[in-house]
Amino acid sequence: MLVAGLTGSIATGKSTVSFILKDLGAFIVDADASAREVVAPGMRAWDKIIEIFGKGILQKTGEIDREHLGRLVFNDAAMRRMLEEAVHPEVIRAMNERIGSIKVGSPDAVVILDVPLLIETGMHKGLSEVIVVYCPLDMQITRLMIRDKISKEEALKRVRAQISIEEKRSYASLLIDNSASKDETRKQVEIAYVRLKEEATKAKG
Repeated sequence: MLVAGLTGSIATGKSTVSFILKDLGAFIVDADASAREVVAPGMRAWDKIIEIFGKGILQKTGEIDREHLGRLVFNDAAMRRMLEEAVHPEVIRAMNERIGSIKVGSPDAVVILDVPLLIETGMHKGLSEVIVVYCPLDMQITRLMIRDKISKEEALKRVRAQISIEEKRSYASLLIDNSASKDETRKQVEIAYVRLKEEATKAKG
């Protein structure tokens, strides 16, 4: 089995690449999906979040209002750190459980950890490959403005809240340039997947 990380910056096209990798046969372990699971009512991360932020962040269903919580922590580094400390270990645990179950059933699998903050959280360390989905900053801004129907100023604010795509690019062992057509992106992903599959097969042997 081979475990690789997949990341990018907002609006660079990570989700597109993740979809292609899944279509080619990779197992996707999605950090965002795990994060939603571990903050469900009654889970340990849910309890910790309520301790920190109070019940005012709950919807009528008892679920956490993620948009409200996001607004609370966006410009508050200390609050954001407390949230990460509550949620991050539970996300790691859930993802590791998923990796373990994949290994049992498919020992030659290519497992992709789809993690927006792969570099920021240090989760890239120790992985066999780090895949970074890239497009130039001006294209990233334009795509974000169109996708979320926001101003250039708001798009820049969101982009600057993350490590720059140029810095993330420096961590890549595999770089997918998503600045051209979807067909061009798919060709790059297919070539990368062949390499990953070969490494996974060698690791099994």
